[in-house]
Amino acid sequence: MGRNRQSRRRLGVTRREFVAGSLSLAAVAGLHATRARAALLETPFFVDRVAAAALPKIDDRVPAEPAIVDAAGRPGGELRILMASPKDTRMMVVYGYARLVCLTPAFEFMPDILKAIDIEGGRIFTLHLRKGMKWSDGHPFTTEDFRYWFEDVASNPQLMPARLPIDLTPGGERPSFEVLDETTLRYSWSRPNPLFIPDIAGPDPLFIYCPAHYLKRFHEKYADKAKLEALVKKARVRNWAGLHIKMGGMYKNDNPALPTLEPWVLKTKPPADRFIFERNPYYYRVDSAGNQLPYIDRVIMSLADARIISAKTAAGESDLQARYLSFDDYTFLRQSEDRNHYRVRLWRTGPGSQFALYPNLNVADPVWRALMRDLRFRRALSLAVNRHEINQVIYFGLAIEGQNTVLPQSPLYQPNFRQAWAQYDVREANRLLDLIGLTKRGGDNVRLLPDGRPMELIVEYSGELPQSPDVLELIRDSWRHIGIRLFAKPAQLTLFRRRVFSGEAQMSLDKGIENGLAHATSSPWEFAPTTEEELEWPKWGQYYETKGRAGEPPDLPSAIQLRDLFRQWLATAEEDDQRAVWLQMLKIWADAVFTIGTVGGVLQPVVVADMLRNVPKDGIYNWDPGAFFGMYKPDHFWWETAPAKAAAATAPAAVR
Repeated sequence: MGRNRQSRRRLGVTRREFVAGSLSLAAVAGLHATRARAALLETPFFVDRVAAAALPKIDDRVPAEPAIVDAAGRPGGELRILMASPKDTRMMVVYGYARLVCLTPAFEFMPDILKAIDIEGGRIFTLHLRKGMKWSDGHPFTTEDFRYWFEDVASNPQLMPARLPIDLTPGGERPSFEVLDETTLRYSWSRPNPLFIPDIAGPDPLFIYCPAHYLKRFHEKYADKAKLEALVKKARVRNWAGLHIKMGGMYKNDNPALPTLEPWVLKTKPPADRFIFERNPYYYRVDSAGNQLPYIDRVIMSLADARIISAKTAAGESDLQARYLSFDDYTFLRQSEDRNHYRVRLWRTGPGSQFALYPNLNVADPVWRALMRDLRFRRALSLAVNRHEINQVIYFGLAIEGQNTVLPQSPLYQPNFRQAWAQYDVREANRLLDLIGLTKRGGDNVRLLPDGRPMELIVEYSGELPQSPDVLELIRDSWRHIGIRLFAKPAQLTLFRRRVFSGEAQMSLDKGIENGLAHATSSPWEFAPTTEEELEWPKWGQYYETKGRAGEPPDLPSAIQLRDLFRQWLATAEEDDQRAVWLQMLKIWADAVFTIGTVGGVLQPVVVADMLRNVPKDGIYNWDPGAFFGMYKPDHFWWETAPAKAAAATAPAAVR
């Protein structure tokens, strides 16, 4: 999912993305989605339950004003997917993509869970809920779910010690929160909040609501004290707050009892190696023919070692697979298409660079820190990376070479941003290193640091990108020509991040900026020190993220300028002004070479079973914007004929 999972939720990444000419949300009166409701058809999966009075009829389950989508399909069947970790149950929240406001494949926002949203001056947001909408357990979804989250969760220091997230506090200002009636509420600020809409629409969204009727039993304000203490003891957590957090993880999606608005509901209690997700009987989307979505009855998520998921996919054990596949699996997967009845599609990815080097400007070693902060050193390292070789050897020349910045599909793209210090020029790289004073050489012609140590640069990586060792091997070969010896050091993800944050890591390799498809109204937070998760300046980002309570203030003029420009972007709702800020930031970023990009726009294999319909032939597989498959609404996917292999999976699974 990229390197900044939680920070992307807190800081916001995308707005309406790369659709040139689209209006700023702050400039429109609002977003509305209303269509005439067709006669509803009972879902075959629920017919027996309805007949037995175990479930209300379809007209009593669907909102009075449902979200009506232009889709045509047939209900039924099961979808098999493969994942590598029990934590991947959260991917069903990403794929399901039920959001207050959602992003369309045209990269425009529209109401989804909301019936409408009215926006005034980019600072007043009035949210209109759908009348009669319900949680997956049949309980009404109302403004009480928003009030409970704002007043009893987000404002409770035991549940959220940092209080309201940054995307709800522009310039440090708390919002004015008002419940106008059962289906209408309002957030307002005295200044624009350009992060609000993209963050509630993100792949890991800012949940500003939660099932109050369920979670109140775990809250000290509402629960019986004796019962709550018993629940805390049974769950083996420290206190009621720990219990509330454990039971209320809407994004984690690991509690089958937690009501949801997603298309499929978790039915298997972790731990398990096979998870069943069953269609939500109270889901709010219907098609134009009156069928309640999703079309597919169940999703079967089986766990396997990440290293063999490509082999299991090729053997026909997944009906829809992209996660844990990479471009180097493409030829292998194509060989089994006919035999196992699937097709491999290639979708473009959106990160600014598939691999980027991150010099740690906050590294603890003072000698290396001085070098990392020397502009000439970063430029020399970049000039000594042979991007054309990486592209040819690993991606058959199909990727886009250049720096870690926006892609050509972005309306902010300028060729000089991508080409800055990206040509392979060993002679100029050596000249820059000599200018720094790194002229002394040791054994094997390796340059010596100012303190006499050999210039042995350790690049650490987490192993989440399977081609990392190959890319580093190619960079190692080219850096030999400038007298630098590169060592690659893999580590488990948590340890990898800890070493970067603590300053132990000199340099790291990871995916580049997530949003290479940025529009002027996308947040430029990735180009400024704004969060500890940014590998090039974790302590500077932590300082911003904690409002100075931790970390260190930036002390490079260019980094300070980027931070100030980001704040300037946050203070405006005018798209022309936002674009001007973006272009300034991209120019500074390109000149300063804070990260060293390699290739972007890499193709992602997407395996789709032959009879699975409504999956786009061409698409973008990206975390944000896109939510991977989420933007294409998997609740629209359907089986033309239920495959025999899926029929066997309809037998009830052991649910604990």
